This record gives sequence, C-alpha cells and structure tokens, in this order.
Amino acid sequence: MTEDSIICAVSTPPGCGGIAVIRLSGKGSIELVDQLFRTPSGTTLTESRPNTVHFGEILKDDRTLDDVLISIFRAPHSFTGEETVEISCHGSVYIQQQILQLLIETGARSALPGEFTQRAFLNGKMDLSQAEAVADLIASTSAGQHKLALNQMRGGFSNELVKLRSQLLDFTSLIELELDFSEEDVEFADRSNLRQLAVTIEQLIRKLADSFSVGNAIKNGIPVAIIGETNAGKSTLLNLLVGEERAIVSDIHGTTRDVIEDTISLSGITFRFIDTAGIRETSDSIENMGIERTFKKLEQAAIVLWVIDLTTPALQIETLAKTILPKAEGKHLLLVFNKSDLLTAEELSERQQMLNHIPAERLYISAKHETSPTFIQEKLLQAAALPELTQNDVIVTNIRHYEALSKAHQAILRVIEGMQTGISSDFLSQDIRECMHYLGEITGQISNDEILGNIFANFCIGK
Repeated sequence: MTEDSIICAVSTPPGCGGIAVIRLSGKGSIELVDQLFRTPSGTTLTESRPNTVHFGEILKDDRTLDDVLISIFRAPHSFTGEETVEISCHGSVYIQQQILQLLIETGARSALPGEFTQRAFLNGKMDLSQAEAVADLIASTSAGQHKLALNQMRGGFSNELVKLRSQLLDFTSLIELELDFSEEDVEFADRSNLRQLAVTIEQLIRKLADSFSVGNAIKNGIPVAIIGETNAGKSTLLNLLVGEERAIVSDIHGTTRDVIEDTISLSGITFRFIDTAGIRETSDSIENMGIERTFKKLEQAAIVLWVIDLTTPALQIETLAKTILPKAEGKHLLLVFNKSDLLTAEELSERQQMLNHIPAERLYISAKHETSPTFIQEKLLQAAALPELTQNDVIVTNIRHYEALSKAHQAILRVIEGMQTGISSDFLSQDIRECMHYLGEITGQISNDEILGNIFANFCIGK
C-alpha cells in the first residue's frame, strides 16, 4: 500500500436506502472520477472550483449507471487533507457495487477499515485522540455519549494534553540546561517553583485519569443486574423498564435460564439491564448454569436491583443476607419489593416494618400492574450518581488513554519525590521525559504502527 494511492468505499451504512455516498481520497481522485462522469453542460470536474457539487451521470462503456451528485474537495481542504470526491447515488445495492467496481477498474482500490480517518491523522488534520473520537461519535447511542465524543473530536481533550506537554517541556529544558553546565554547579531553575509546577501537573493528570470512571459509564452504559429468586417478578420488571415484552413471563419457576440484556437511555445516560436466572436450589443442570451466570453478572454490575416477592419475603431476605450482600459490596443495591398489589394495606405496613432493618434503599411496586416506570428510572439516575456535564467538560472515555495517563501520573509522582529527596538532575529529566512520552502516546505525537493498526482496525469501512 502506498500513501498516494486512491482509495474508495461506500461511506453510508450497508444495504439499500434512498441514497448512498461513495467516497474517494488520494491524489488524482478528481481526475479519475472525471473519466467516468458526464454533466449536461459538458463541464469537467478537473476544471471546476473546489467545494462544489455537480449533477450528471456515471457512465460505463457509454452506458449510464446512475444519475449522481458529485462533491469535490481539493487538498488540503478536505476531511483527509487529500484530494477527495464524494459520489451521491441512488441507494440500490446493485448500483453501489457497480460504481465501486468501476472505480477499482479505473485505478482506485478498496479502502481498509478506518483508512480515511487514518489518512486525516497522518496528514495532520486531527490528532490520534480526535481520530478515536470519530469512531465514538459514529457509535454514540445516547446524548451523553454524543456530547463527550463531540467534545473530544473538537480537541477538548487534546488541548489539555498540549498544555501539559508544553509545561513539561519547559520544565525539562531548564533541568537539562543545568546538565550542560554541571561542572560549574549552577541552577537555572528555581526548585521551589519547579516543585509547585510538578504538583500542579500531577493534579491535572490525576483529575483526567479519575474522570475515566464517569466517562466509561457514559460511553459503555451502566450495567444494572436484576437479581432475585425464581418467580419474584424479575422478567416483568425488565419488560416494564424497557417498554416491551423482552423476557418471557410465567408463573412457572425457573422460566429464565440464561441472562437477557437490553438497554434504555435516561437523561442521556445508557443503562444496560441484565435479567438473570432466578436463584434457587435445583437439580436442573441447565438452570444451574444460568444461576452461575447470574452471579458473574452480579460481579460486573454497578447497580443491583434485588427483586423480592412481598408475599413470601422471609426466606428471600435470608438468601439476600447470606448470598447477595457480600457480593454486592461496593455496588449500589436497590431492594425492589414486588407484588404489593397482592397485600392489604395492613399487611403491607407490617412487611415494611419487618424489613426496616435492611441496609439498602427500598422500592415497593407491583411490576405486573405498573403503567409507567418513571419513579424506578428516577431511582436509577440517583444511583448512577453521574455529574451534570457541560459541552466543555474534559472526560476520559478511552481505556488506552486511561492507561497512558496512569503511567504518566506514576512518572510525575517520581519527579515530585525526586525533587523532595534531591535526586540528580539527569534522573529527574528522565522521569519528566517519560511523563511526556505517555501523554504524547495519547495524541499520536509518539506512536507506532502496531498502535495505529489496532485503533483503525476497529473503524467501519468508509470512515
């Protein structure tokens, strides 16, 4: 593969639609398409101004394949920074395939996954963290995900890192200048000022790293495990929360034998609900496998909805105390007491008093007869406890970024410790440069082919 090759791909989702967009990028793209394109006026694309759209037809052997609109962009004013052409054709899969085949026969080649964005990175149109945000923006399914990805793509995160690296560069320049005059025993940098700068940088890096827990929850959704004994109403609750008959509801014990997952978006936050097999003693090997998976999902969850049948709460509370509470440590536990409609007001009052000793928030519902899950959703939002985010908040959502920040944080801590113990300037400089290295890995100022390959391989073709 050469960097000046012309690449092409369908950039709209696969399948049939109203229109499809086929993108080309690389030196000579406009000239290549010009060979296959004819306008009613006879004008050519190569003679046309950049950033213009042209109506005409794509021809193969003087036969019209389709009427199209063609947009042209000249380097460096395009997404990739290269000469770029976008062909908007009708969404027939046959037409898409015929045009792509024609482009390849004329000299283009099929683009690899993420290759357009990779070229944008290589041509300096964006840094690596912004390129990764493109994939996040495409994959966003909630307002929260969209907001974070858009902020990162526009350089919010990158700007913070550029400031940090600039401060570190000034820092190490003064230290290394002293090394050049080590025989004269001079100090160009005030150690107290440098120590304060190092502390400030450490606090900023730690703040960014600490934001990953919030960013990861918004990006990947908050896992909510619906746990309980058989026939307590877990599947009914799942159906109520997601607004459809997602799980089978039956009076027969052990109906749910495997985990069932679905998602909803509340106030821009995605919640991933996991309906699990009911917990009970059973000789059914398949049901036991489902129960084992229940406990695995419990470990992965951030919020646990423990559903308890109010008509027979005593034994279920005992199971809760022995089995669930130890495994739910560190998670937000909500006790959902179900089937309240089957109790009289006096019985319900007695149950509530009997259960007051349980150290968790309690909800009393009738999942079967509830018409709206609003009050449960409000409790979930409170349990998530995510801060209100603005467009300018810098939040880390990528595990690769988090790992690099963690390593950078360790390096800057060594710098602070070294200054306190009076370590020699050459070791101090090495730790500063290591911190800069890990920050540079995030933006791509320091990168290798393996990292780039792993990142862009996860993109969709055409982007």
